Amino acid sequence: MALELAPWLAQVEARVEAHRVAPGAFRCRRGDGPGSADPYGCADALNLRYTLGLEPAPPTEREEAVATLHRFQEPATGLFRDATHHPLHTTAHCLAALELLDAPPPHRLAELEALDAPGALEVFLDGLDWRDDPWLASHRGAAVWAARVLAGEASADFSERYFAWLRAECDPDSGLWRRGRLARPYRWGPSRFPHLAGSFHYLFDFEHAGRAHPWPAALVDTCLAIRAEREWPFATSVGFAEIDWVYCLARGVEHSGGHRREEAQRALREFAQEYASFLLGLDLDRDPGARDLHRLFGSVCALAELQRALPALVGSDRPLRLVLDRRPFI
Repeated sequence: MALELAPWLAQVEARVEAHRVAPGAFRCRRGDGPGSADPYGCADALNLRYTLGLEPAPPTEREEAVATLHRFQEPATGLFRDATHHPLHTTAHCLAALELLDAPPPHRLAELEALDAPGALEVFLDGLDWRDDPWLASHRGAAVWAARVLAGEASADFSERYFAWLRAECDPDSGLWRRGRLARPYRWGPSRFPHLAGSFHYLFDFEHAGRAHPWPAALVDTCLAIRAEREWPFATSVGFAEIDWVYCLARGVEHSGGHRREEAQRALREFAQEYASFLLGLDLDRDPGARDLHRLFGSVCALAELQRALPALVGSDRPLRLVLDRRPFI
């Protein structure tokens, strides 16, 4: 029997409208008083509407939506900034939202041009905190490529250098990034999940570029072990952890030519039922995660990927659309 999520998804659509502050302008977190538009509110209103099978912005608001996001870009650096995330994450996220409207940014990404120098990209990637903070570090590591692609500024040489470095640094035993930086115990305890969450960000860059994951069977094994050993508290809060795991497992199976496909499908079915039960039990007007458009977007992304993997199980009135199947970065 299909999980009937259409009523819940209709509530999500209404929640987006509750964050509107002006035509084409939204705030990410819903408070009790007046608020102003911010980068993640504007970007994720577009992202959520697209994922729900709607126009990212109504035609009557498209120009306002583009103009509002454009105002957040710094002319000198080309970066977008928000206090909640690193500027590279905010930049890639806003550019990805603009792509849904087929709108380029008004300014070049001048801050990232130095990475074209010989060795500069490799030094940048090597310097990320792969051991102790791989999840947040991946926001930067994935964004440097995604942002330049979205802005039309990634040369073939830049892309080749980027993926060559990542291919060489992928751990063959786990399918995770980064080789040599995965030793236990981890700073946060025994879980490998923060490394998986970081690896998710590089995987969607590989997917968008049409490049195969270097060790997909190992990635499938890791995903299934994390679930079997309950290494992360899934379905306990609204956010991105679920899309990270679902995407890595589902795409890992595809990249590997079907490695442990039946086990993966069974794990995804059990996970989908658990996650749907959690979401359907939420009060979207009161839950702090559901009152944050960025975190809510993460949950709807997980449903979209689950629907792609399990179309007969995860139902909705309109087919859900994962933004990552159109462009990189979330």
